[in-house]
Amino acid sequence: MNQKNNEKFILLLDTVSSVGLILENILMGWEFWVPIVVLAGIIALWAVNLSEKIEFNVRRVFYTACAVLLVFYHGVHKTSLFDVALTIILVMVTYSVFNRVVIMNVVLIEYFIIMFIHFINFPGGDPVPHDKLTVSRLLLHAAIVLLIYYFSVRTINDRLEDEEENRIKEERVEKNDANMEDFLSNISHELRTPVNVVNGMSDLLIKRGAGDEAASIKNAGVRLAYQIEDIQDYTECKRQSIFIEEDDYMSTSLINDVVTSFRTNDSKGDLELVVDLDPMTPAMMRGDIKKLHKIFRHLLENAVKFTRTGGIFVKMYAEKTDYGVNLGIEMTDTGIGMSRAAIRAVTAGMYQANKKRNRSSGGIGLGLYIVYGFAHSMGGFVKIESEGESGTTVRVTIPQKVVDERPCLSLEDSFEGAVLFHVRPDKYKVPRRRDVYRSMATSLASGIRVPLYPAETVYEVERLKEKLKATHVFMGQEEYEENSGYFEELAKENIVVAVSAGPDIKVPANSRVIVMPKPLYAYPVIKVLNEGWDARESDMGDRENGQRPVFKGVRALIVDDEPMNLVVATSLFREYEMIIDTAGSGKEAIKKFRSSEYDLVFMDHMMPEMDGVEAMKLIKAAAAETGREILVVALTANAVSGAREMFLKEGFDGFIAKPINTSDFERVVTRVLSGRGTGKGGEKR
Repeated sequence: MNQKNNEKFILLLDTVSSVGLILENILMGWEFWVPIVVLAGIIALWAVNLSEKIEFNVRRVFYTACAVLLVFYHGVHKTSLFDVALTIILVMVTYSVFNRVVIMNVVLIEYFIIMFIHFINFPGGDPVPHDKLTVSRLLLHAAIVLLIYYFSVRTINDRLEDEEENRIKEERVEKNDANMEDFLSNISHELRTPVNVVNGMSDLLIKRGAGDEAASIKNAGVRLAYQIEDIQDYTECKRQSIFIEEDDYMSTSLINDVVTSFRTNDSKGDLELVVDLDPMTPAMMRGDIKKLHKIFRHLLENAVKFTRTGGIFVKMYAEKTDYGVNLGIEMTDTGIGMSRAAIRAVTAGMYQANKKRNRSSGGIGLGLYIVYGFAHSMGGFVKIESEGESGTTVRVTIPQKVVDERPCLSLEDSFEGAVLFHVRPDKYKVPRRRDVYRSMATSLASGIRVPLYPAETVYEVERLKEKLKATHVFMGQEEYEENSGYFEELAKENIVVAVSAGPDIKVPANSRVIVMPKPLYAYPVIKVLNEGWDARESDMGDRENGQRPVFKGVRALIVDDEPMNLVVATSLFREYEMIIDTAGSGKEAIKKFRSSEYDLVFMDHMMPEMDGVEAMKLIKAAAAETGREILVVALTANAVSGAREMFLKEGFDGFIAKPINTSDFERVVTRVLSGRGTGKGGEKR
């Protein structure tokens, strides 16, 4: 029992004993004033307990004193001679829960005092009989009391030893946790640094036309970087030490990441990805965007690994609540499925469908456990529905705050017309692919309130075009290639024709047909509906606005003790038209800052002689002395959970992890530079 329960148990026992003593006092005709005193004592006991204003140690003394007085009053009466041992034993056993040997000593001494009083022949009193039976009974009682005292003291000492051992263990665990944090931080830095160089240099080689070899190096580097993150995330999930870092984010960015990731994972193009984004999902929400990215990545990678034929269906929606929305994420595949035992094993971590060394699925088996850990840490839950060989559906629901409640996808007010959806149902070997395409199209049409009509054949396309005065026709690659001449002519008739196709599609040079790169999802569809043929001239890829930010003229100082990191960062940042300078240490950075003008400093964390935190503070102090403004962003491989919060608390204006993710880089730099003009530099928390 815990302390509170122990206290209530003692209080209840004292109350019952007091009531019993009052009844015995009345029946035996003892002192008439005692019941009043005992009743007052009961009231005082409860008042002390309920007020909770007196410290526990003082309350414990009060409870013990009351018990000792009750036992003494009861025991000194001649009629209680043979009951004294029983009441003493009861008090010893009961009060041993307080784990204080001194209480046992006081009660034992009280027993012998009471017995001594019984054997003193007070004037006018009745002496205790000294016959053999009485003496033997009293000696037996005394032996039992001593035995109970011994075991009570031993039990208390054992408990105290256990408590001390537990305290030492907890201190050791806390120390080990701290050491593990340092280990994760160091290993993160040591592993991420070379990975950052590999990824950065392979990017440079790809831009210089090095070919497939450089792309293979880049893919291997990205995969290794993800696995380093997975090990860290798994460890934090196991230790339940996950930090939540909230940011404002656009809901469409999550879906764009899914599409980009799928294009990377499904290199053979054997699978079909269908993305159903509810247009009524709030445009901007607030939550831990990085963990949401990772949840999507793990779900998608898992679906791709265990799906050989068919496809993957992603659905994202939001249900309104008092605190914002419940963001729903569903990932359905047509893969090998999971047994009930396998689903139960996921929560224990390290689940893999095939643990043989020659398995072809890849991965280190941490993904679904990390999804569970992240979802629970953000107040959400995960549900898996699957049966062997019939595919799997994973549903993740996470509460999010709403920043902009406008729909994430909407049509221009000026849109008029009807939309045809030309898909041949017989082309799908896996019927579920056809069903999810229809579901996605229906959801999109109802969400943006546009009339959508299915047309399974060219004849139906022609008939509906005339009847409904259709303005747009969407179709798959197979449908276009079977009747390319017809659709090319149709595109010349002031009807927008859009094809969802892979990179192998061939269209005439002067074609007006719009090609939407697979996988098909809502954003490019809305773009075509809003912009018509103008959509061909803009980016149909993954960005919401089709443009990359440019930081032209921004003077940046990159500080890192690893020369290759400086090469990689310099090459990347110059693509954004920044003016770049570098420093190989904190001391050099401070020296350069005092002699040059910079708008932004990218600071590594773990450097010899002077770490990045100290260098940042000295640079900001120098800026304050000279009346200058400077923004310092942590650019570090120390990316364990909670690192961002730590760096922002230390005084950094932003945080970017290595290997550098261009989306993170663009988001953070845009944010800190936009804050500079208002005097509120720094990343939003």
